[in-house]
Amino acid sequence: QAPLVESGGGLVQAGESLRLSCRVTRAILSTFSASTKDWYRQAPGKQRELVARINPDGTTYYVDSVKGRFTISKDNSRKTIYLQMNNLKAEDAAMYYCNIGSSTQQHLYSWGHGTQVAVPS
Repeated sequence: QAPLVESGGGLVQAGESLRLSCRVTRAILSTFSASTKDWYRQAPGKQRELVARINPDGTTYYVDSVKGRFTISKDNSRKTIYLQMNNLKAEDAAMYYCNIGSSTQQHLYSWGHGTQVAVPS
């Protein structure tokens, strides 16, 4: 099984919401719990950008364009990362990817297939 399994994307109208999920299938629980957990996105013709991060201590980071609209969370027991996306905009349309990192390695796994978010303008 792929180490990162993203799901929850879809086609929505501007202003609607989606909740993305990312199962980290191969990490042992202690590794997952101690890791930084990231959501990235990549739109056509653009570089992949970090959208949100949640640190092991629960502190979070959001790129300015999603602050106040997106919320990252985690369920350590399920080794799953979530991204609640509210008030979606056309510029949020992209392929969304997750990954986890450690103090010595930014991304512990190769990228998964991602989950597509489409928001027609």
